[in-house]
Amino acid sequence: MTTECAKGGAVSDTAKRARPVETLDRVVIRFAGDSGDGMQLTGDRFTTSSAVYGNDLATLPDFPAEIRAPAGTLAGVSAFQVHISDHDITTPGDAPTVLVAMNPAALRSQVGRVANGATIIVNVDAFDDRSLSKAGYDKNPLEDGSLDGFTVYEVPMTSLTKGAVQPLGVKPRDAERSKNFFALGLVSWMYTRPVERTLDWIEARFGKSPQIVAANIAAFKAGHAFGETAELFDHPYEVKPAPLPAGTYTNSRGTPPWRGAWSPPASCRGCRCSSAPIRSRRPATSSTSCRSTRTSASAPSRPRTRSPASAPHWARPTAGTSA
Repeated sequence: MTTECAKGGAVSDTAKRARPVETLDRVVIRFAGDSGDGMQLTGDRFTTSSAVYGNDLATLPDFPAEIRAPAGTLAGVSAFQVHISDHDITTPGDAPTVLVAMNPAALRSQVGRVANGATIIVNVDAFDDRSLSKAGYDKNPLEDGSLDGFTVYEVPMTSLTKGAVQPLGVKPRDAERSKNFFALGLVSWMYTRPVERTLDWIEARFGKSPQIVAANIAAFKAGHAFGETAELFDHPYEVKPAPLPAGTYTNSRGTPPWRGAWSPPASCRGCRCSSAPIRSRRPATSSTSCRSTRTSASAPSRPRTRSPASAPHWARPTAGTSA
C-alpha cells in the first residue's frame, strides 16, 4: 500500500513508518476480559492471522462456566492464550509475555500468570470506581505502583471505539461491543499480522448486518491506526514464519498411495467407472477407451464360476449337506 506525499511521489507504508521492527523468536499473548467481551473470538482471529503468516503456534482457551457470572467479577473472566514462534513449539507457553486486560477483573485474575517485566495493555476506560470495587481492588492498580515491575500501556479502548463508529450511526451500547476488534487491531499492528484475512472474515461472519460489519471494521482499523500513530509504543515486533519441511502424501491409513493403481483415461474422467481406484499388480493399461463402453470383441464374456475350495467358508458345503 502506498500514499501520496506533498511532492506528488508515492511513499510506501514501510518508509512512512520510521520506527524499526524488532524481530522476536517467539511471543506468548493472553487476551482477557469479561465473559461476553469476545476474547475467544479475538484470540481465535489473532491465531488465524498468525497461521496465515506462517508461524508455528499453540493455543489455550480459558473460559468460565456456561452459567455466566456477574459482569466485572473475577469468576466471569474469559481468556485466550496463544503462543507463536519462528520454530517448532509444543506448548501454549507457561508465562505470557503480553497481557491484554479489558477490565480490572481481567487484570487482577491474570496478572499473577504473566512473566516478570511483561507488557500489559489495559483498557483504561474500564477502570472506574464501580469496576474496581467489583474486582476487589481498594485502590487503582494503575496508580498505586503495584504494576511497576511491568511495562503498562493505558489505552482508552472503549472511548476510541465509540468515536470510530459514531459516524456510522451505531448506538453507544452496541458500539462498545466492538472494542475487542480495537484490541485485535492494536495487537495486530504490534506484531505485524496480516489484516486482509481478518477484514474478509468480518464481512463473511457478520454479513447479514451491514452496520455491524462496518462498526467492527472501523474499530479494527482504529486500533491498528492507534498503534501506528499514537507514538505510545517504541516500535512494532515481528515473529518470522517458521520453516516447515516438505510433507509426504499418504492415504487415509497413513501409508503411501498404491503405485500400481489403475488410472482412468482422460476420456472417461468423472464417469462411474472411475469413481473408485482399482488396485492391481498388473501395469496400467494404455487403452484410451472407457471400461463401461468396451465391447466384447477382444474376449468373449463367460459366466464367472467359483470352485468350492475357493468359496468363502460360510458358502462351503459342510458334512451332511449336498453341494
